[in-house]
Amino acid sequence: MEVTEIQTPADSMDSSLVFHVVKDVLGFVLYMHQQIPSILQDISAEFDTLHTEYKELEVVPTQAEVASSRRKRLGRMREVKQGIRRLQKFMDTFSGLQTSLQLMLSEVPDIQGIILVLGASPIRPQHVYELQFSHGRVVPGGACNFIRSRAAEGLSRKVIRALISKGVGSASYTGSLLRSFCLWKLSASSSFNLPLHFLPKRDFRYSKKIIPFRLQLKCRARKQEVDNPHDDSQSASSSINSTDSTSDDLIWFQCRHAIKGLASKTPSMEE
Repeated sequence: MEVTEIQTPADSMDSSLVFHVVKDVLGFVLYMHQQIPSILQDISAEFDTLHTEYKELEVVPTQAEVASSRRKRLGRMREVKQGIRRLQKFMDTFSGLQTSLQLMLSEVPDIQGIILVLGASPIRPQHVYELQFSHGRVVPGGACNFIRSRAAEGLSRKVIRALISKGVGSASYTGSLLRSFCLWKLSASSSFNLPLHFLPKRDFRYSKKIIPFRLQLKCRARKQEVDNPHDDSQSASSSINSTDSTSDDLIWFQCRHAIKGLASKTPSMEE
């Protein structure tokens, strides 16, 4: 199975870097598979703008407001409210997903990998993306502010360019809205336990008919790795292959916050 290796100039991957890379990849995949009408940043900005506009429209007008202006204002309020409702569920689910990922990474910063699945269910996918992480230098756990860094920005761009080069989203659009699932691979010896956000899936497998996109994210090579490149490649191969087999040392956790595709705007909002 072909694996695309991507290296970051940093000698370690902290929780913040992993969080932002996963978030960017998920947003890119959703957009390229036409599961959202625009990129995540634009959807978030539109949602915030609609809320702000609605609050401004709610302000009690002066008694001098004429009937025609009042009808126009109330009509616009209905349109804005419909726009908020259209985005609300998606934004709530995505917010819940972000929160759950931050909680996991705060507890277990050295996760082994993640699978992004688009389809009816995790075991019946239409598209699968696997990201494996080689964390490099050990980074102590603890509080993390999850501020976006230049390293995260650069690594996200590299990952997205790699996905584009592999033809992500190039398949014809079926017209159906799918669900997106995230599963994280951790050590089975981990004490991780967030039942409100994650379900353990020890024997997780998906259909062998699906060919996944596999990416190996690696830190800057250290001296020992440069001296022993063969050992490093064997390690990366072993890490990737572990996805296909049941291991007593690893366990998958499925995030409860599954994102459903967001339909495009209707051409008219006159109702």
